Amino acid sequence: MSFSELGLEPELTRAVADKGYDAPTPIQRQAIPAVLAGRDLLAGAQTGTGKTAGFVLPLLQKLGRAEGRAPRVLVLTPTRELAAQVAQSAIDYGAHKNLRTRVIFGGVGENPQIEALRAGCDILVATPGRLLDLANRRLADLSQVAHFVLDEADRMLDMGFIHDIRRVMQLLPPERQNLLFSATYSDDIRSLAARLLRDPVHVDVAPRNSTAERVEQVAFRVDKEHKRHLLVHLFGHGATDEGPWYQALVFTRTKHGANRLAQQLEGAGIRAAAIHGNKSQSARVRALADFKAGKITALVATEVASRGLDIKELPQVVNYELPNVPEDYVHRIGRTARAGATGRAVSLVAPDETGLLRDIERTMRQSVPFIETPRFAVVRHESPPRAEAQRGGHRAASAEQTGPKQPRPGQGRPARRSGKPAGAPRRFGDGRPGRTGGGFRSGRM
Repeated sequence: MSFSELGLEPELTRAVADKGYDAPTPIQRQAIPAVLAGRDLLAGAQTGTGKTAGFVLPLLQKLGRAEGRAPRVLVLTPTRELAAQVAQSAIDYGAHKNLRTRVIFGGVGENPQIEALRAGCDILVATPGRLLDLANRRLADLSQVAHFVLDEADRMLDMGFIHDIRRVMQLLPPERQNLLFSATYSDDIRSLAARLLRDPVHVDVAPRNSTAERVEQVAFRVDKEHKRHLLVHLFGHGATDEGPWYQALVFTRTKHGANRLAQQLEGAGIRAAAIHGNKSQSARVRALADFKAGKITALVATEVASRGLDIKELPQVVNYELPNVPEDYVHRIGRTARAGATGRAVSLVAPDETGLLRDIERTMRQSVPFIETPRFAVVRHESPPRAEAQRGGHRAASAEQTGPKQPRPGQGRPARRSGKPAGAPRRFGDGRPGRTGGGFRSGRM
């Protein structure tokens, strides 16, 4: 089936072809005709399935041409990154139509956004906080919204936006088309859908809480204090000695942990940057742009990046720390294997995280296999992060710099009972196994 067979007009099929797509995905095949028909929609689809085009394309067609100053389409998203991504999709797919797309979110100055709204808007993509702030000050007019899209609704609820969503709904005209997209379903999502949607078309292209079929999932057992050393080794050698990693999205639980790990990777010669909620929007945009352009090898992120990051051909996602919420694991690894590509999800599992992994496996209804942990160097004294990394900059590193750092001859503690000369790098398994505070033995598992 082609996009034209779904009823899309030539201007849109041409824009889709310009982006390199020739056949619609399952979610697009089901959603586009329903939206074109004016039906409300409840859609469940795992990340990377093309759901954004599933609502953007038909809504662009229904709008026709630019008119008025107030938006006729409102797309509500949980994060700045997702808002920017959806807005860019609307701009790209509407390249051959005369429609105006605006995006507003917090963390940046409001004046350019206010001026953009005053200039006229057909499609408005927004996060709840900034939208309500401008609407309450009569700087954002929602009285003409005819199509309301609630994107990543499950993440919205996870982030505590339910009250903001209800306040936004009260500002909208009662007669409108409503579209709700969610990667997972819960009782809260179903309750919200019952309040928002009228006789909706149900689309569910993947089982609840499923993961992308093309994601290879593996796990390594490693003590918490040695995770960063193993990660450096993986960047230098790969998970199965397939060669150095040239790009990986690495997830931590906390903002402080993301900053610290990015600095540690920089100190090991791996180009890295952190992205999380405390970073300014300009810093987040710059880090993501550098990552997509290949200027940095490791993007270290908190849960803020588990939704809304669309990175083509991302080869692997690393769970440096497992999430406390099993569904977040699904969203994290959904950043790879997007749009039909393949990818790998690697989890570094400390002894106290085995329970979290079991919860994840129960939620997904599939196991995550442990594979043999490779030998890796434990570098006791790494060089401090480069000054330019502390300022947020990144410099190129050669392939030789991405592996484990080796002590210079004559440095380091002598290896015990290993038969190696003093100064040789110490590895897990050399000398006494000892306890590392977690219950896993050092060395090969």
